[in-house]
Amino acid sequence: MPGIGRREALGAAGVAACGLALAGCGASGEGQAAAVPGIKGQVIAKTADVPVGGGVVVQKWKIVVTQPTEGVYKAYSAVCTHRGCAVGSPKEGVMTCPCHGSEFSAADGKALKGPASAPLTAYQVKVEGDGIVVV
Repeated sequence: MPGIGRREALGAAGVAACGLALAGCGASGEGQAAAVPGIKGQVIAKTADVPVGGGVVVQKWKIVVTQPTEGVYKAYSAVCTHRGCAVGSPKEGVMTCPCHGSEFSAADGKALKGPASAPLTAYQVKVEGDGIVVV
């Protein structure tokens, strides 16, 4: 039984290289950010620090906490679903990514303006005392 010849080996290597190149071209970076491990049950922000109609970015967790309406708190990954840059604190109900200009709703995390089209990863939160806790 003959071994693999030089042509076959080079051909297989070429096919493999093309496959890797195509896979890299197809990846847009678009998608959900992974949830932060060990965050459940953690106080991620104080209610007094999150203004109504605005929010804060919590650098420690890479999370943005918003209060779209009085007493309603939301939390999202601060990692833009386009290329992974950190979004800024909400202004006028919108979180903006400084890298490519994607915009996300502070009320539900949905992409409002591209290039990102996927929403920010949402975290379920509740208020315990004066803290906002991930459920």
